[in-house]
Amino acid sequence: MNASDYLAQDAVGLADLIARREVSAREVMEAALARLEAVNPKLNAVTLDLGQAALDRVASGTPEGPLGGVPFLLKDLGAQMAGTPTTAGSRIMGGEAATADSALVVKYKAAGLVIAGKTNTPEFGLEPVTEPARFGPTRNPWDLDRTSGGSSGGAAAAVAGGIVPAAHASDGGGSIRIPASACGLFGLKPSRGRVSFAPADEGWGGFSISHAVTWSVRDSAALLDAICGPEPGDPYWLDPPATPFAAEVGRDPGRLRIAFSTGALAAPALDPECAGAVRAAARLCESLGHHVEEASLPGDYAAVGQAAGTVVAASVAGMLDAEGARRGRPIGEDELEPVTWATWQRGRGVTGSAYVRALQAAHAFGRTMAAFFERYDVLLMSTLGSPAVPIGHLRCDPSEYAQRLFAFMPNTQAFNVTGQPSMSTPLAMSAAGLPIGLQFTARTGEEALLFRLAGQLEQASPWKGRRPPI
Repeated sequence: MNASDYLAQDAVGLADLIARREVSAREVMEAALARLEAVNPKLNAVTLDLGQAALDRVASGTPEGPLGGVPFLLKDLGAQMAGTPTTAGSRIMGGEAATADSALVVKYKAAGLVIAGKTNTPEFGLEPVTEPARFGPTRNPWDLDRTSGGSSGGAAAAVAGGIVPAAHASDGGGSIRIPASACGLFGLKPSRGRVSFAPADEGWGGFSISHAVTWSVRDSAALLDAICGPEPGDPYWLDPPATPFAAEVGRDPGRLRIAFSTGALAAPALDPECAGAVRAAARLCESLGHHVEEASLPGDYAAVGQAAGTVVAASVAGMLDAEGARRGRPIGEDELEPVTWATWQRGRGVTGSAYVRALQAAHAFGRTMAAFFERYDVLLMSTLGSPAVPIGHLRCDPSEYAQRLFAFMPNTQAFNVTGQPSMSTPLAMSAAGLPIGLQFTARTGEEALLFRLAGQLEQASPWKGRRPPI
């Protein structure tokens, strides 16, 4: 399989070629590893190369499953793979290999995916850029001087760079949608409870969830079909859909009530190009027959952000306190990055009652947004506040950090707090040739609606042929 044939296919397309014996799983894996060798030195997307193990897995034939033989990458955070370390992008982690697969990895393997490596992530997934001290920055295939986003920045750069057609990602404050927007990909954050974290506990008070970044909508749907569903002991869950998500792509979504806003929830305003992209997407939706209107959004977003920060900081403190106890010696400030250290210290100061009040504020905001979605089926906003920022943009004076952070990611965290499904679609490009993602959010449990809308948008304004210069 030559490079151009490999790059022309999404994951579902590769699986079909393999199933019809037009190409072998080994040939596909060899093409993926050749692409990895060609572009990863420029991108720094993959930090653990498992290519030989992947070749060994397909040596005796195609793995069974609907995506049998498709090369895949696992984010180095939030999932365990037996025999490999998980570093979470941190210098203090990854000393030991996992002894068993997470439920998520079990399901990926059962679908026939062949995991060929692990992707870069900021330390503990705490930033919307991927620049960990342990591995160095991941670069954006559209402009190597710009961020690929975060925290699934390695995954997005690998997919946009053509190493694999789809890759595992996770999202606790925008970490699927942010890099999807920055790298010109499709990225859907599922509803809370759609994907199990077993055997681990919930992520960040239920804010975080795993899925993927992909080129095509149908790949995202097929992957969510493969991994959705509860595991015994999950504290909350959503049942798998009666109709597979893959069957929803291409179905008529009907006439939807779509609200749009050119606002920035956690910042003063959007970059003008992002605001313009929202209006263009609203016009596109209207041309497709949907009822579209500009709307004012409810809620105190400063209070919501404060509550989310409390939950995240307390969660990080609990994790790092446990790691210090496990290794039998304190974790020093020199072992962590400044953002991680500051988050830990903040979390150590969170009392039990403050944590409960933060969760209550988060849940109250969820009820406020649920009432808003009684009037609308979908909310359209810009995913990011601007196109991808330069690498190092957040390595600034601490007094400027919060302003720069939320100017870049003003609109994603709110829907981790509510638990609603939310997707970034690569519908626009900046004048400088950088992708601009448009975020569509629906009611909890309505991923099927988003997949139907995404399939319609993908057909009306195709992005498959739009590839970065790398």
